[in-house]
Amino acid sequence: MISYEDFAKLDIRIGTIRTVEIVEGADKLLKLTVDIGEVDEAGVPLVRQIVSGIRTFFEDPQVLVGKQCPFLTNLEPRVIRGFESQGMILAASTAEGGFALLHPSSELPHGTKIK
Repeated sequence: MISYEDFAKLDIRIGTIRTVEIVEGADKLLKLTVDIGEVDEAGVPLVRQIVSGIRTFFEDPQVLVGKQCPFLTNLEPRVIRGFESQGMILAASTAEGGFALLHPSSELPHGTKIK
């Protein structure tokens, strides 16, 4: 069990996957660029790089482009296979190998906070 205060520390936001690349030499990794509604000082949209071990679940990873999913955005960045991952995509899996990405039931603005 965790307290509500611990749960409230998680910053989970809806992001839109803009690009997907296969990480060469890694069987399971994809490099995603994700729009989570962040902008720089000039108002230019920023994207985050997220490295995820979901490649084996997609015959053609390009089907992910344009999908909206929840992302944990305040996870400490981590370098995976030479790429900095700036968050984590949220998905569901079963012990039997079932897998599903989570999606909002309707399109939402990038950066919408999950509460």
